[in-house]
Amino acid sequence: MRKGLIGGIWVLAAAVGAQLAQAHPHIFIDATLEVVFDALGRAEGLRIGWTYDDLMSLTFITERGLDPDFDGVLTEAERASLNGFDMAWQPGFAGDTYALLNSVPLALSGPSDWSVSYADGKVTSGHYRRFDAPVDLGGAALIVQVYDPGYYTSYVLAEAHVAGRSGCQVDLFEPDRDAADQTLQDALAEYSASDAAEADFPAVGAAYAEEAQVTCEG
Repeated sequence: MRKGLIGGIWVLAAAVGAQLAQAHPHIFIDATLEVVFDALGRAEGLRIGWTYDDLMSLTFITERGLDPDFDGVLTEAERASLNGFDMAWQPGFAGDTYALLNSVPLALSGPSDWSVSYADGKVTSGHYRRFDAPVDLGGAALIVQVYDPGYYTSYVLAEAHVAGRSGCQVDLFEPDRDAADQTLQDALAEYSASDAAEADFPAVGAAYAEEAQVTCEG
């Protein structure tokens, strides 16, 4: 009896875990990254672009009553009204972008210089974030990771490059998705049927981090 009860609970928990796994992520974003250097060859900030998936883009447009003629083109007034729609960040939100030098986290400002466009049924927003102080890379790699800790949003780092300096190399790295999926499943296996699906979803997003490494000569 005890074995059967435990087995039943395990099956229920596994079913809940499977449902939670299927519910995440909700949003899919193709991200772009530009590392901006100053005149002295120091990294001063990151220009970040987010292209939302078709479904979320349609939601953003229709909820605001934009593009009522469905021609896929926004008027200048419509575009202006959409600009900054995703920039009202809560205090402490890291912007799903993390920078490190020699494994030391680098602080980034909040978003500025917003932009938005709408093409081919997709909304693309852009913003700029400054480092607290210009960063001299020396011989080290500047690492920029893109991920949502709660894995509500899934990111693909589609493109990364530098601006303002020559002699730099940018390498992109994808996560080991099999290992990340296992991390997710292991975390979900600890859930019970009474756990709140969204409020308590395990912070496994780092396992799915997309990464750019920037190294520069000299």
